[in-house]
Amino acid sequence: MESRPTIYDVAKAAGVAASTVSRAFSRPGRVGAETAQRIFAAAESLGYRASGLPGLVGSRTGTIALVVTDITNPFYVEIIRGAHEAAADAGYLILLSHTQEDAQLERTWTERGLPAVDGVVLASSRMSDSTIRMVAKQKPTIVLNRRLPEVPSVITDNARGVRRAVEHLVGLGHDTITYLAGPETSWADGMRWQALREAGAELGVRVRRIGPGNTPTVAAGHQLAGEVLAHRPTAVLAYNDAMAIGVQKGLKRLGVRIPQDTSVVGFDNIILADLVEPALTTVGAPLHTQGAIGVKNLIAMVGGATPRREPVVLPVQLVVRDSTGRRRR
Repeated sequence: MESRPTIYDVAKAAGVAASTVSRAFSRPGRVGAETAQRIFAAAESLGYRASGLPGLVGSRTGTIALVVTDITNPFYVEIIRGAHEAAADAGYLILLSHTQEDAQLERTWTERGLPAVDGVVLASSRMSDSTIRMVAKQKPTIVLNRRLPEVPSVITDNARGVRRAVEHLVGLGHDTITYLAGPETSWADGMRWQALREAGAELGVRVRRIGPGNTPTVAAGHQLAGEVLAHRPTAVLAYNDAMAIGVQKGLKRLGVRIPQDTSVVGFDNIILADLVEPALTTVGAPLHTQGAIGVKNLIAMVGGATPRREPVVLPVQLVVRDSTGRRRR
């Protein structure tokens, strides 16, 4: 009877050490993408099989990794719900990772999870482009809220959302907007700031930026209230709703009336936006849909579908509430 191929056979065929083959199976992120692919191809041609072996037919786990940067951020609630429902409909389980806005931790946990999953959805990843490409070469990967030419993505229309917010504020007589920036490694933050500068130049609005804020939370927004007040803008646009709620609360404690003295606009339309006082005007994004589409497209890729080259761009809408009003000073 013909003997089963061993790890040493795979190493010889791939032209690497046996230890490298072992590392490719157990810690794929620790092996270069080209080397890993050569090892996996050699293993498949020899008929070698290992538990959870990435990239080989017959090794599917029925599990998808969903990586979020901060599970306490309400922004992710609808993304997770949409992803979970889409996965369940297709018979998949979700392995959820929370990386605490830490790029290195995100990389470590994602690499550790690769052997156990069929594909990865990275939601607002803080990892570098090169690291994401490395992950995508080892497992089917979708990124949310980030555009990377080599990796399929699902994004929201940041430019249109910012433009609608600025037009709304200009219509109310505002001519100075302070932007509360998000994490330095956030692709969406860069797009929103760029769109604000462009809209400001076109519409005659002076814009300033405070940040980056590497923890885009209510507490972070609250801490920036004093700096915002020093700029004396007539309006504030925040990277996300959490920061907008925080700065709104902080400004009120400093005696600033919202919206009589300063208008505040957020981004994402999380559930808390309608519960604070005054209710927050925000750019609404279809987060549930984004999570669902990301998972559906990933499952299609796992099944052999060719991903589209251009990102899926989801529409946004301005949700006007009580935190914006006509300029009075």
